[in-house]
Amino acid sequence: MAENNNTEALGRRIFFLHPSAYIQNQITSELGQEEFETYTAKDENKLRRVLRKFPDSIVFANISDGMKENAWEEWIKKVMSDEELSRVDIGILSATEDDNLKQKYLEQVKVRCGFTVLKPELQVVIRQLVGLLNAANAKGRRKYVRAVVDTGSNTTVNISMNGMFIKGTVKDVSTVGFSCTFDQDPDLVKNSLLPDIQIRLATQLLKVEGIVFGSRMDGKDKIYVIILTQRTSPDVRTRIRKFIQFFLQSRMDAEFK
Repeated sequence: MAENNNTEALGRRIFFLHPSAYIQNQITSELGQEEFETYTAKDENKLRRVLRKFPDSIVFANISDGMKENAWEEWIKKVMSDEELSRVDIGILSATEDDNLKQKYLEQVKVRCGFTVLKPELQVVIRQLVGLLNAANAKGRRKYVRAVVDTGSNTTVNISMNGMFIKGTVKDVSTVGFSCTFDQDPDLVKNSLLPDIQIRLATQLLKVEGIVFGSRMDGKDKIYVIILTQRTSPDVRTRIRKFIQFFLQSRMDAEFK
């Protein structure tokens, strides 16, 4: 029950198995911009193992690549009949219209996340997938995907105070804001405006404006929460989402090894 509650709060991981270039370069990126937590996987056996760790996931199987049709059907049925994976939802992606395949997967195999044809019109595909994901409660109660970063991730922050920059370390980040610690506590006041913030997310340097939402103690560290203002440009939020997607994928890749 606790795990289901956690999924409801944090949303569900969405895996694209054997993604084509179209899926990997465009579809997952677009869904990331819609604040879905997406991943790609290129090994069906490793994915099945990883799903045991994340049993509330959603899998979109690209049956046009990776395996022959009979192997795809066998793999999907194995996942659906596995009691440990009973909460995994599966959807089908296909590069071609095929009514027989569609009927088989929807009516016989009974996948729960639809049969989507990968049409060239990207927004048509995205609308269909967003509808399926919303129906599957993919976001849960959360509105934004967040990345919890570690000290080796080169994610830092500099805030301008009294004519000098004070350096800190980003602990987590989303398109709404971030939390951070500082080498020396700047004693930031709740609700104060920080008009000149520089955030480094790996190789990206972003300039934003934020408001101090509050602070909390984590052991000896004082963690500040900064909320980005409405003046933050759409381009900056897009770049933050791309970083989060890249960061989370790199962490998931480690799970596949």
